[in-house]
This record gives sequence, C-alpha cells and structure tokens, in this order.
Amino acid sequence: MLLEVCVEDVAGLKAAVAGGGDRIELCSALPLGGLTPSAGLMAAAAKMPVPAYAIIRPRAGSFAYSADELEIMKSDIDAARDAGLPGVVLGASLPDGRLDFDMLAALAARAEGLGKTLHRAFDLVPDIEEAVEMAISLGFERILTSGGAKTAAEGVVVLEQAITIAAGRISIMPGSGVTLATAGQLWPRLQISEIHASCSATVAETDERVVALGFSTPSARRTDAATVKALKAYFA
Repeated sequence: MLLEVCVEDVAGLKAAVAGGGDRIELCSALPLGGLTPSAGLMAAAAKMPVPAYAIIRPRAGSFAYSADELEIMKSDIDAARDAGLPGVVLGASLPDGRLDFDMLAALAARAEGLGKTLHRAFDLVPDIEEAVEMAISLGFERILTSGGAKTAAEGVVVLEQAITIAAGRISIMPGSGVTLATAGQLWPRLQISEIHASCSATVAETDERVVALGFSTPSARRTDAATVKALKAYFA
C-alpha cells in the first residue's frame, strides 16, 4: 500500500519522510482543504527523497474558477515544474458540481509531462461514472476522494462504486479522515493500492502573544512522523 501524506510546511515534509511516507501531497492551508504551496516550499519538497505533488488550488471555497484564476493555476503548474516536482493535483467544477472538462483539459495540457491527481472536486459530482470516465480521458493517474462524504470511512459504499467503474484503468485513492482508527473500515474491503492521510497530531501553540495577536490558533494539527510510521505499518 502506497501511503501519500499531505503536508503544509517543511517540518511536515521531514516528518513524512522520516515516518516512511511514500509520496507527498504538498499544500498550504490544510485546514481549508489545501491551497497552492509557495514556490519555496515546492523547491524544498523537490529535494526530498520521495516524490511530491503540489496541489494547484488558488483559493478556498468552491472549485468553479474564473478565466483569471485559470491563468493563475497555469502559472502555478509552471512553478511546480520549474521547482522540479514530478506532479500536480488538479480539480475544477462547474456550478452544478460536475467536473469542468474544458478547464481540466486546459490544466492537464499545461501539466503535460507531469503526473496528475484529480483532487476532491470529485466529491461534489452528481454522476460518479461520468466523472470517472472524464478523469480517465484527461489522463489522470488517480482520483483522490472520500466517496462524497466528510470522511472516506463514511463514503466507503461510493468508493466501492468508483473502484468498480474504474476497473483498474485509474487508481481510486481514499482520503479524508484516514487514521489508524478508521483504516480497518477501508482496507481490505476496498481493492486499493494507495491511500491518503494527514498523519497529524495536535500541537499546542506555546507563545500566548502569538495567539493573542491573531498570528496563530491555540492549537493546530502537524504532520507526525510516528503517526506516519504507524499507519504505514498497518498497511504493510
């Protein structure tokens, strides 16, 4: 089982590697579902001994993007390539939740030569089969999905449907709320070869002034090497 760890800072990168993670999903703002990481973080990730895919998401909120935002995402794909990253994580929706084929085609064309993951914009689609077939036609390697639920464990029935539709033509990678406590609800029930998790632990902010001035929350989730190691061992 390949374990992909989502991280948002350089400490998280090092923790994911130390714990035995197999691939990184590189983000900023993980509490918002992940936004495009900085160029500096991309460069740091490219030096790590495991591959890192940068999420290309210019803002929080819906995945329905304007023409201006499309241009930003194209530039961010260029930045990921220039940094030496092997892949990117993409997604775009129409207002009704269907995947935006035209925008995804433009993004995929810009990312030619890079690995491509379709992100959880997939979880908003009204028609699973249509979305899986679209992802395949656009050349995505995998779909990161919770099965349309808050957590992958809650969406396991839809995940099974997606895996059946995919029929080995594209990887379905469960993600969201994947922990040691929930892993048994996903595997071996699901015929999967990779899984996505934050592998994080709660860390308290020790500087009260930083919290008081609004620079931090009282606590946050941080990638934890021991948690990465334990989850990797579970799937061994």
